[in-house]
Amino acid sequence: MLEILVVVLTFIVALSMTLVGKGGGNFYVVILVFAAIPMHEASTTAQFILFCASFTGMIVFSKNKAVAWKLAIPVGALIAFSAFAGGFLSYLFEEVALKVVFALLLIFAGLVMLVPYTLHKTEAQKGHFGYITLTTNMGELFLNLKIVVPVTLLTGFFSGMIGVSGGSFLVPMLVIACGLPMRASVTTATPLVATSALMGFSGHVFQGHFNPYLALPLAVVTVAGGLLGGKFALKSKPRNLQLLFAITNIAAAFFIVLNLFSIFAT
Repeated sequence: MLEILVVVLTFIVALSMTLVGKGGGNFYVVILVFAAIPMHEASTTAQFILFCASFTGMIVFSKNKAVAWKLAIPVGALIAFSAFAGGFLSYLFEEVALKVVFALLLIFAGLVMLVPYTLHKTEAQKGHFGYITLTTNMGELFLNLKIVVPVTLLTGFFSGMIGVSGGSFLVPMLVIACGLPMRASVTTATPLVATSALMGFSGHVFQGHFNPYLALPLAVVTVAGGLLGGKFALKSKPRNLQLLFAITNIAAAFFIVLNLFSIFAT
């Protein structure tokens, strides 16, 4: 019965998180921990299956030319470096303190998405210090590097360390610091989430925490969820995506708190 519940919840998370440009690693970790999977193994498995879901969503979005690749590739390189470092160095940091900080940041990022914001061209004129203009298939983007670079590096590092994807912070960054519309932020964040998950997973693998007998069956489930979530995201209204994003961020913070209570109870 527990195994069936894990499979069903994993599918729901994969579908809904791909829909809003997240990986859902925080949910996966909690599901696996409550299924009595050790924490390090749960984090490693979460990274692997959220990579599978995000990679599937990325394929759907890419086929529909909905990814700003000129932005995704350089940001993805920063994510790759910092996520691997976070996963590899995860054993050095105290788990509870990190999760408390992460939960608070999730709530903040969710609330930020409820505030209407548009990056005006006057804020990012060519040659203005800290801003660059990037021409993509979605038009001109005006990047605030003073936000993009540190947020990307910190998101990758802490996401790789804890076993999540970082989409909860990447999507708001793409909206606020890059001027992307909500739907474009979701679709462009998906390959970033996949990159973060893959590199974070790689860092954990070096510590010997991977269990293929657990991860591979769940990966099949998340691929199905990622496929459906990607298709739904392309048809959803931007405002609905913003609301769902905020709700799932706050819900993720709640589940991290539950996970912390489970740690204290053991």
